[in-house]
Amino acid sequence: MDAFIESLLEELNCEAVFTVPILGGIPVLESVAVTWIIMAALTLLAIVFVRNLKVENPGRIQLLLETALEGMFDFFEGCTGHHGRRYIPYLITVGLYIGMANLIGLFGFKPPTKDLNVTIALALLSIILIEVAGFRQKGIKGWMKAFAQPVAIILPINLMEIFIRPLSLCMRLFGNVLGAFVVMELIKNIIPAVVPVAFSLYFDIFDGLIQAYVFVFLTALFMGEALE
Repeated sequence: MDAFIESLLEELNCEAVFTVPILGGIPVLESVAVTWIIMAALTLLAIVFVRNLKVENPGRIQLLLETALEGMFDFFEGCTGHHGRRYIPYLITVGLYIGMANLIGLFGFKPPTKDLNVTIALALLSIILIEVAGFRQKGIKGWMKAFAQPVAIILPINLMEIFIRPLSLCMRLFGNVLGAFVVMELIKNIIPAVVPVAFSLYFDIFDGLIQAYVFVFLTALFMGEALE
């Protein structure tokens, strides 16, 4: 059991892959290096799929992409409202990144979302964008007044939500990814043959995509509230 716990902690530890030789050496962690790989893959896929777009007689791939993109815009616009349309590209980008980050373990890489620093950064980015969206929509007076609505007595609770929401977003994502990893490692050690494949389909693929959906869905809902 001690050996299992030690191997588990070793898997969870995010080590430096290499050091950038400036300012005394800047260590680049595994989560950052894998994020660069995901960014390169998404950029390459974007170049491959969006080249040779046609206004007339589009191909099947273009029609599929346009249908999927339109569906995602309609879904997020339903959560954020018409004024939130300008922020939908961010929501789609974060959703694609978290989805790929959760699935990249299937290719032998350590998922970046297993690093708490990554989920904290994503949650902070989202909550900053949510508050900026509310500020731009209502102006400084309306934005500050919104914290005292619907009644002034709940002002402290609304202010606390600024800190609770990013904590909830980052811990929900990190906790679910970590929990799925621990369960899969236990299954692999207790029942090492055949059965882990079925569980892997759920924890490594289905659950990973669900967590990406939950993160961007909650972000869209919070943004919709800020834009009301």
